[in-house]
Amino acid sequence: MKTFEHSIDLRNQVNDIHPALPQLHGKDPQGNEFSFTNHYMVRDNHPFFGICGEFHFSRYNCEEWEDELIKMKMGGINIIPTYVIWNHHEEIKGHFDWTGNKDLRRFILLCKKHNIDVILRIGPWDHGEARNGGYPDWLYAEPLVPRSNDKRYLMFVKKLYDEIGKQVHGLFYKDGGPIIGIQLENEFQHAGASWEITTGTSNEWIPSGFDGNEHIKTLKKLAKEAGMVAPIYTGTGWGGAVAETDTVLPLWGGYAFWPWIFYDKTVKEHPATPEYIYRDYRYPTYNFDPKYDPKEVPYAACEMGGGMTVFYGYRFKLPYQSVDAMTNVKVASGCNFVGYYVFHGGSNPRGIKTPYLNEAATPKISYDYQAALGEFGQARPSYYRLKRQHYFFATFQDDFCKMETVLPEGAEDIKPEDTKQLRYSIRQKDGSGYVFINNYQDHIETTDKKNESITLNLENEELRIPNKGGFDIDKEESCILPFNLNLNDMLLKTATIQLITKLEKNNQTNYFFYQPKGMKPELVFNKETVKDIKLTSGKIDQENGTIIVHPDSSQMTKLTLINQKDKVINLYVLTNEQSLSFWKFNFNDEENVLFASSELLVDENGLRFESEDNEINITAIDGLISDTLLNKLPVISDDDLTTTYKLSTAKVSPKFSEEHVTDGKVILNIDTNDLIKDSVKDLRLKVDYQGDIGYAFYNDELINDNYANGRTWEIGLRRNLNIGHDEQVYISITPIKKGQEIKSDSPMAARSEVDSGEIMELENIALTPVYEFKI
Repeated sequence: MKTFEHSIDLRNQVNDIHPALPQLHGKDPQGNEFSFTNHYMVRDNHPFFGICGEFHFSRYNCEEWEDELIKMKMGGINIIPTYVIWNHHEEIKGHFDWTGNKDLRRFILLCKKHNIDVILRIGPWDHGEARNGGYPDWLYAEPLVPRSNDKRYLMFVKKLYDEIGKQVHGLFYKDGGPIIGIQLENEFQHAGASWEITTGTSNEWIPSGFDGNEHIKTLKKLAKEAGMVAPIYTGTGWGGAVAETDTVLPLWGGYAFWPWIFYDKTVKEHPATPEYIYRDYRYPTYNFDPKYDPKEVPYAACEMGGGMTVFYGYRFKLPYQSVDAMTNVKVASGCNFVGYYVFHGGSNPRGIKTPYLNEAATPKISYDYQAALGEFGQARPSYYRLKRQHYFFATFQDDFCKMETVLPEGAEDIKPEDTKQLRYSIRQKDGSGYVFINNYQDHIETTDKKNESITLNLENEELRIPNKGGFDIDKEESCILPFNLNLNDMLLKTATIQLITKLEKNNQTNYFFYQPKGMKPELVFNKETVKDIKLTSGKIDQENGTIIVHPDSSQMTKLTLINQKDKVINLYVLTNEQSLSFWKFNFNDEENVLFASSELLVDENGLRFESEDNEINITAIDGLISDTLLNKLPVISDDDLTTTYKLSTAKVSPKFSEEHVTDGKVILNIDTNDLIKDSVKDLRLKVDYQGDIGYAFYNDELINDNYANGRTWEIGLRRNLNIGHDEQVYISITPIKKGQEIKSDSPMAARSEVDSGEIMELENIALTPVYEFKI
């Protein structure tokens, strides 16, 4: 079979790294510091790879905040940006609400408890699919110019900022708190939103803004006067938005799913986007048109598509592999500060005067966003896929952040529709680095790549990946392959496996890699640096001063190496499936790893697991976990590398009955007594249906809604229903109408709707318990 040969010249590459943005700097009471170079953030004199996951506190139940923050941290998130949405707190003029789900201070204190940094997005204008972009309706009645230095407008902004400042007093980085950043405005002088108070959804729009950077400077001054003093002030930079570097750190992003384009009724089909083409963010490029020298400011992101909400005019199922593929592309292109909008979904609060506080084009309640963590805490495939990358970025940030992007010739010119050309990029420094490969493209059917090879031309050598022949990678997959990686003074020349993390245990260093889907694992070592080598399963060859290892691809393998100083390291190669269930965590100041296919939550009280199964397996890896954590659990299997334990609880079969009114309307009588049980964390109502919109009502109020897109509609019941009773939920499906026409030709004041048929069917309804297991 023909091998497709590619090569890239990595010679004469100079990494120019120097201090930048001196105005964005801060110290905490212990003397720890935040600062920036032109490539990355610096924390305590070390490169810091920021991993931001957006989570809106006022769109989630406050009693569940803590567990969801733990889930985010377990998934590798180290910074949480959150909107303070104005109309959630001052819907009635002069009456601020900071209670319950709107208790900002409580949320920030929980972030502090779990050592997660925070960026407050204080607006005053946010968008975020909120009603009026977050403005309260009463602002429309004020004689002012919004998003400007108009004195009347600034008077209300000052009141808002003062109120926010009171809530977060003493919680800033300078005080020893978790708030490291403040975002001022959003998409200023780039995007507006409809005034939902007026007729229609696009007849009168909140303007994109006026007065340029002077307005942003004014907002910054007002924020500081309100006590909101942080090391970092940020602003969104895309689309010509005002985000000047003497005032803020410009933040960027990218979405591959654009529901808003269908406001233009002439657009009938979503195009393939250029988001999955490798670029170099030291230069202006697609969706990156900075008004500053990009070589002097680090590329940082706040709105990479961690999901996307379904708009009425665009129904789509977000491919979960699109999320980690975008991270792969952004990081390969020079980003050392990723940011997902949103990482955790939520539900819009109901209004006091206005029934719904959402934007009219989106569901009234649901803000699930198809995110990595869903509206009711569901862990999606994107959560597990991203976790592998996040572990890598955090573990190896000291070296990785210093690596610059090198693109093969013509990489930025590849068209999104071209799925035949291999897409790859390099991050490197001093002849060491990583090869990034992406085989995902939105809105296009990609194919498996077969028999590809990449030759790296370095200063004093030439490396080929793989050593001989070619590598494969499955469609819609992406990966990061190391070259010239120093593993405790043993040199890994090339590898067709992706690095996840490392763990120090029992005076040995343990490295974890996994096999990208479709790719056969191979490791090539410099023979002079390796004194001894052993492999549990597979084969080892030697040639031309190298040791070539081919691990068994059907199972996890362990490679034990001894360097010339008799230091032992262990290298574990996981299967792709195992990598998705791999967890690394700290408990009692000791690092541990394990396999579990359910969500793992770790806090000071121990380990907890969430699952829809009443029996789960937990697998210890080669003794790399504290003896006290699992030793009381029953063992179900044991081999040379793993010990598998079983956790079980009594199976719950939630009781409910259905009373069908029509094909698309049903009354559910639900027994919620199961929610009293300690083992049951939630009950999820799951509805499969054909139709247009699904509505769920309880006590005559809308508790959730769903724009049909072909995925199962899920509703968590704990936060929505009274517990311990028989409760009624009414499900109503509105139909898709074929040949719909509104007739208005009556001589009297009348309109009527005619159609040639309706699509409306409730296909399946299920009630699934979510179990919690505690260790």
